[in-house]
Amino acid sequence: MGKTRPRAAEKRVLGQGSIVLTSCSKLTIPPAPVYHPTEDEFKDPLAYIYKIRPEAEQYGICKIIPPQNWKPPFALDLDTFTFPTKTQAIHQLQARPPACNSKTFELEYNRFLEEHCGKKAVKKKVVFEGKELDLCKLFNGVKRFGGYDNVVKEKKWGEVFRFVRSGGKISECSKYVLSQLYYDHLYEYESYYNKLDQVKEKTCKRELQVEKKTVQQSCKKSRINEAGEKVKLQKVDDQQSYDQICEQCRSGLHAEVMLLCDRCNKGWHIYCLSPPLKRVPPGNWYCSECFNSEKDSFGFVPGKQLSLEAFRRVADRAKKKWFGSTSASRVQLEKKFWEIVEGSVGEVEVIYGSDLDTSVCGSGFPRANDKRPSSIDASEWDEYCSSPWNLNNLPKLQGSMLRAVHHNIAGVMVPWLYIGMLFSSFCWHFEDHCFYSMNYHHWGEPKCWYSVPGSEASAFEKVMRDSLPDLFEAQPDLLFQLVTMLNPSVLQEHNVPVYSVLQEPGNFVITFPRSYHGGFNFGLNCAEAVNFAPADWLPYGGFGAELYQHYRRPSVLSHEELLCVVLKNDFDRDALPYLKNELLRVYNKEKSWRERLWKNGIIRSSPMAPRKQPNYVGVEEDATCIICQQFLYLSAVGCNCRPSAFVCLEHWENLCECKPCKRHFLYRHTLAELNNLVIMMETQNSEETIQKRNTRKHLTCANESPLLSKKIKGGHVSITQLAQDWLLRSCKILQMPYSNDAYALALKEAEQFLWAGSEMDPVREVATNLAEAQNWAEGVRDCLAKIELWPSHHNCEMERVKVEDLTTLLNVSPVPCNEPGHLKLKGYEEEAKELIHEISSALSTPFNVSIVDLEALYSKACEFAIYVNESEELLTKLTVIKLWLHTVRNCISEKSPGIIEIGIINNLKSKIVDLQLQVPEVPLFLDFAKQVEVCQSRCTEMLRGSITLKNLEVLIQEYDGFTVNVPELKLLKQYQSDAFDWLSHFNNILKNAHVREDQENVVNELICLERDGSLLKVQVDELLLVDVELKKASCRVEAWKVLHSKVQLESIQQVMTVAIELQIENEKVFRKISDVIAQVVCLEEKAKHILACELQMSDFEDIVRASEDVCALFPSLDGVKKALSVAKSWLMKSKPYLVSDLSMKSVANSLLKVDDLKELVSESKSLKIYMEERFLLEDVLQKYILWEHNACSALNDAESLLNSLDVGYEISFDIISRIQDHVAKMESIMENELSHRFDSIVIPKVQEICAFLNWCSKALVFHAGVPTLKEVELLLEDAKHHHVTYVDRSFWRSLLDGVNWLKQSVEILCCGTVTRSNVSDAEEALRQSKMIKIPCPLIVDQLHDAIKRHNVWVDEVKAFFSCSARGRPWSLLLQLEGSGSTNAFNCMEYNMVLSEVQRVKEWKQRAGNIVGVKVDDSSNTLLLNGLSQILVTLDRSLYVYDKHSGCSQTSFCMVCFSDSQNQELLTCSVCMDCYHMHCVKPSVGGTSHATSHICPYCHIIECGKISRLKVDVKRPELDMFLELSSDAENLCVEIEEKAVIHQIVEKSLACKASLLKIVEFSLASLGEDLSVVVSQLSTALKALEVAGVYDRESNGCFEVALARNSWRVRASKLLIGSQKPSIYQIQRLLKEGLTISIALEDHFWQKLEAMKQFGLQWAAKARKVSADAGALELHEVFELIAEGENIPVHFDKELKLLKERSMLYCICRKPYDQRPMIACDKCDEWYHFDCIRLSWAPKYYVCPACKVDIADDSKCTSSSIAQERSNGECEEPQTPSPRPIELRREAESNDISTKRRSGIERLLWRNRKPYRRTAKKRMDLDILSPFFHVHY
Repeated sequence: MGKTRPRAAEKRVLGQGSIVLTSCSKLTIPPAPVYHPTEDEFKDPLAYIYKIRPEAEQYGICKIIPPQNWKPPFALDLDTFTFPTKTQAIHQLQARPPACNSKTFELEYNRFLEEHCGKKAVKKKVVFEGKELDLCKLFNGVKRFGGYDNVVKEKKWGEVFRFVRSGGKISECSKYVLSQLYYDHLYEYESYYNKLDQVKEKTCKRELQVEKKTVQQSCKKSRINEAGEKVKLQKVDDQQSYDQICEQCRSGLHAEVMLLCDRCNKGWHIYCLSPPLKRVPPGNWYCSECFNSEKDSFGFVPGKQLSLEAFRRVADRAKKKWFGSTSASRVQLEKKFWEIVEGSVGEVEVIYGSDLDTSVCGSGFPRANDKRPSSIDASEWDEYCSSPWNLNNLPKLQGSMLRAVHHNIAGVMVPWLYIGMLFSSFCWHFEDHCFYSMNYHHWGEPKCWYSVPGSEASAFEKVMRDSLPDLFEAQPDLLFQLVTMLNPSVLQEHNVPVYSVLQEPGNFVITFPRSYHGGFNFGLNCAEAVNFAPADWLPYGGFGAELYQHYRRPSVLSHEELLCVVLKNDFDRDALPYLKNELLRVYNKEKSWRERLWKNGIIRSSPMAPRKQPNYVGVEEDATCIICQQFLYLSAVGCNCRPSAFVCLEHWENLCECKPCKRHFLYRHTLAELNNLVIMMETQNSEETIQKRNTRKHLTCANESPLLSKKIKGGHVSITQLAQDWLLRSCKILQMPYSNDAYALALKEAEQFLWAGSEMDPVREVATNLAEAQNWAEGVRDCLAKIELWPSHHNCEMERVKVEDLTTLLNVSPVPCNEPGHLKLKGYEEEAKELIHEISSALSTPFNVSIVDLEALYSKACEFAIYVNESEELLTKLTVIKLWLHTVRNCISEKSPGIIEIGIINNLKSKIVDLQLQVPEVPLFLDFAKQVEVCQSRCTEMLRGSITLKNLEVLIQEYDGFTVNVPELKLLKQYQSDAFDWLSHFNNILKNAHVREDQENVVNELICLERDGSLLKVQVDELLLVDVELKKASCRVEAWKVLHSKVQLESIQQVMTVAIELQIENEKVFRKISDVIAQVVCLEEKAKHILACELQMSDFEDIVRASEDVCALFPSLDGVKKALSVAKSWLMKSKPYLVSDLSMKSVANSLLKVDDLKELVSESKSLKIYMEERFLLEDVLQKYILWEHNACSALNDAESLLNSLDVGYEISFDIISRIQDHVAKMESIMENELSHRFDSIVIPKVQEICAFLNWCSKALVFHAGVPTLKEVELLLEDAKHHHVTYVDRSFWRSLLDGVNWLKQSVEILCCGTVTRSNVSDAEEALRQSKMIKIPCPLIVDQLHDAIKRHNVWVDEVKAFFSCSARGRPWSLLLQLEGSGSTNAFNCMEYNMVLSEVQRVKEWKQRAGNIVGVKVDDSSNTLLLNGLSQILVTLDRSLYVYDKHSGCSQTSFCMVCFSDSQNQELLTCSVCMDCYHMHCVKPSVGGTSHATSHICPYCHIIECGKISRLKVDVKRPELDMFLELSSDAENLCVEIEEKAVIHQIVEKSLACKASLLKIVEFSLASLGEDLSVVVSQLSTALKALEVAGVYDRESNGCFEVALARNSWRVRASKLLIGSQKPSIYQIQRLLKEGLTISIALEDHFWQKLEAMKQFGLQWAAKARKVSADAGALELHEVFELIAEGENIPVHFDKELKLLKERSMLYCICRKPYDQRPMIACDKCDEWYHFDCIRLSWAPKYYVCPACKVDIADDSKCTSSSIAQERSNGECEEPQTPSPRPIELRREAESNDISTKRRSGIERLLWRNRKPYRRTAKKRMDLDILSPFFHVHY
């Protein structure tokens, strides 16, 4: 392929080579091929892609780099472009939990606990790391990684933790806790769940068996339990039509395959689900709405509308966050992306401008209809607008199957734009309908692609489902959602090939059909993509359509429609093989299903309505299948019961429950037409004649599948035999006289043949002849009927017969059928021709015909029964004549001026000749038209010459009030009006122009007036005066400008000169200007005087102030202002030096400069204004010079002192005082005002030496005393500022060494610090004190004393530990700890004391936590008191056990153990124990006496009401005390709590032994007597309630004993109760007994099992009899009912069915047997149609038994019922409800004896036919209409 093949160098380029993903495992992702087409190859995209397809399709993706000269401009304006965004949670693309609804999971989980584990629903929250644990997420997380065993084996608990708690810190402890929580709460549920999946797999392999249900039975939801038995879960009220409506197809039919959600109770057919199910699944089932949580559903959330600049800022911040300012490599980017996807980085969200519709947002490619940017050349724009590689043109190129698509489908026909940023992703998917896709990278960072070839799509889907099982369980169509990613390395590990492509700007990426692809962006970029479909796509398109049908997803377009439209249009010869194969597949599928429908009885068919534009796809939208949502283009199935619902052929059985014969089949093409298309393609290249092609067609039909036939009564019959029979009958019908019924029946019978192949062409031909003959005959009959009815109905809006229609019917030859009416039509045709001749003659000779004759002729035509077109011409002629006369009369009689338009006059004049009129109005109208012509000519003549105002007024006055609107006269009037308006405006301006101040407006008005005057068409004399007034106004404008602005004196004088020339100098404004000139001359003289003499500043300011009040500028004013400005500037600069207040001093960074002060003094001598500040400034300069001299002298003295200290010194008060004197002297110098104001080099030196001397003074003082550690540390911190300057001075070094030793010693003496010093440290400090030059006597003495105290404390500790354990009191150990904290250095003895104290405190703290008290050093008795209280409760518990054994009665409360005399005691009537009224709430016993009471404990045991004990929550456990007692033996001191805990342990063990003894006795008791067990369990319950210690083992055994006793108590009550138990109650109790392991030898178990077996046997027999349709004798049915009423189990449903079965109807006295019946309107008794010989359903029916009383009230009854029934439609014969006993009105019967009879007697009574009945109103049975059905 030359340059087309991928080059080896291309694969080695950076970014195009193989990549390594290290997120999961180190696997290499090979690159996909890259192609470089030549310019010739690049001309045709589809041809080039077809060329590279054999190689590139193996990779599923490839990259195409265009030639270098192909660089399309970017067509969008980046500054104004805005687009919507979506937020992508990248960390959840793979590592996310499914959007499962936690409430649904909790419901299912609780059902599992109750039904399979015998536990109650857990309402207690499961807490993990301080937060509630979502069990739903935990279960799905473990399921994601293969279940509990696999997670444990592969150590995946870290991944599960991240799955449950994203972003949390993972530790080994948290992993272990999470695994234990799963094992405790979910492990058994996982086993049940896996077992249920296995059951589902097994049941799916078995054949689906659907039980047929009668219409009268109530609809229900079918389920299958674990045993494979069908279970009826829900019934519906008989009054409803359907118990459930499918949420998909909105139908309530086919209830046997209706699935009801176990939470929301909504229904779905199993064939309507996505994907559909083959059978009803076992166990509980939840819909997707309940299974998935809308709150937690994952998707890309719509974001803000952003501009490209705002999006760029977000993208730059994101990239900088991850990789900083450095550029990252491809490997780094991909590694980080997959780490984020797998959830190991944390939460990461990005925004993505994806799926932007270019028809709305604009395309990056040039388009012809878009506005061309100015920066792009027009030729370049046009070139790329028409380029085939422009994605806007690609889908509709020659050779593309999508050329036939008419409407714009976003993303398919119209490109989508993508604005990406770093890590924005497009998830794994393949294109809609398995299309090809092309993506072009406009600009920006690269885009990374991954692809799996289409041949490996199934393997890819399997790996996805296995890797993410929980997500696919929640959403089976997850891959359609485009929201899930999976690391390519996982696919490679499962041997699924994956390839990668790095797309850069200017590159194309092609994805092939059904190839899964995904990827992400490396940064900010812009790309554009679209689908296309060459001919080789067609097989994949068919597969995509089937995939949509399987998942019940609406398709983008109809694949069959696209195929047929392409075949009808022109297509490339290269596409012929693909079109042929695909059409053959569609033909075979359509043929197979159509034949199947015919075999199943759907014989009614009709063609679909033809398309208005059959050559385009999508112009008209087809109906869709209500089941699979696919377009029904080729065929559909419908039914009259659901007129708006249609299904495809594959789902014809799911449409409704009507019989197949009632459904109808719709088709667009017959099989013959489809077969012709196949043959046409096969013979496309051959030159065959039509005869040969037909022969080939018949041979093809003959060689097809064997003859189509179906089974009928007596054997089989083929469709060909039926067609031959129909042809024989139809030929006879054509020869017989016409009968509409016969023709309609024949055409209806032909419907079952017309859809078939070419073998039915004779049937189609005959059917066409029949239809044409029927239409012709019906047309003849219709015309005759209209003609004959016209004389009596012509006043009505009855349509007449058109003569053309009549001629068309009569011209048919030969006559299609035998219809004699066409001979009559010929006579009517002759009459119509005579009328046409009369009208034509009248219209051709108008001068001989009057208007009256024309009107008479038109009336004749209107009354004729046949409509002729010539009558319209006659009507038009009459209308025009009448309109002309009416208009002329109005014109002549009109009086209002200018009303008549001149065009109307000319039009009327022209029609005189055309109409050939001879009427009196013609001469009058001609005279009137002459006047109009004269007026028009005079006006035209004036308009051609010069118009004077006077002549114009004369002409207009002459034609005032003329009724015709002459345009020329109207124009002259307008000229006159314009002239008058101009004169009025001129006079208004001159009226007050000289006094107005807005002279600019006057000038503008005069200019406009002069311009308007020149445009006038009429001459006016005032136009010459406008120029003079304009000059005056301009002069006034200049004058006002002078008065309102500052100008020179010469300019003012020039304005006055012009005013004098125009003779307007006496006006007000010019008088003001004269006054201004006089003032300015005076000010000039004063300014010259003050500049010559040195005066005060106020004189200068007066001159400037006076100049501001005048509008003129004089020459000396600038000199005055300059002198004043210089003086003020000098004064401003001098002000800081003249301020003496210290509060006004400058800050440090703006100190005054001495050089600036000297310069200001020099400048003051050149000022022209006298000021006193000049002398003050000189005085400040002298003071500064003196201060600087004093500061230098002090510095010299301090330096001399330091030099003397370096030579040699002794510490004395004299040295310290000398240093302090120097410090004070320097501080006084620094406090001087000048030091704070001037920036001098002397000041820092003074500050530095002053600080150093101050530090030395403090150091010497510290050596003489005992400073604190903080003071010494601060002093050393200050020394850092002086160390560099004075490091060479010996005095400084000695002081610094002394301070460091001082710090070390003070730290040793501070024993309370965190780091305690050793004794050796103190001894070392004493040794170093002798080496320093500056002594510290007080510190040395304190070191000696500290060493002595430490040695004494160590001796005390050794003496303490030398004693025995009993001689070591806890208080003494605490004293040693306290004294050691202040006296001891760090040593072994001190650490030992601290360790022992800590052990005892921790032991006490543990004991306090167990008891529930707070233990601290301040309160030592709280723990002991708490332990003592527990010991008391154990004594009480042992007392309860002992009392039960000794049977002694107490006289104190068993709750509070108090025998106070002032409180009333209640005695339990069972256990005889006493209780206070306020301690317990007594329960009333079985008697009605107020003195009989039962304590709560006995009440719980006797009633069988058990609940989980609460003692395990609040009370400490025995195991804790045992552990605490063991640990107490290891303590080194003696404490009081140890002995108390030993006693608690001993008594707790005694209570445990007593409890286990009672439990053992209770579990061993299996007899009928429960009193002894109840007594002992009540005693144990009281003892447990009293005891303050909880033992998990014994309490668990006690709960088991309580549960079994509760079961036995409830079983006893069920057996001896007043009401019979239902079989459901017995089964539920037995199931519960199995759960808690009740022994099979138990008395109650055996009784219940026997009742269950006997009851089930009777119920099975009853159900069989109720459905035997009367086979069993009636007396035997009554015996079975009596037996059911006497058994100890209650069967309400079965008894009701038997009673209904025993009801007899009609005179034959048979039970209900599905035959049609009718009810008597008098007595409501039902009768069979065949028994009373009734063939149809009358509106009113009375049985023979009721006819005796019909004479009395027949009139009123029959009339009322007839009126009631006439209001509605005619009803079909009704059949009684399957439960007619409920429709009988027993309440209306007055026979008391009947009500008192037994059930059997009432049934016998009702089955006797009474001779006479009382008349009563019939019940309204419309509510039972869904159950009624009548057969004719």
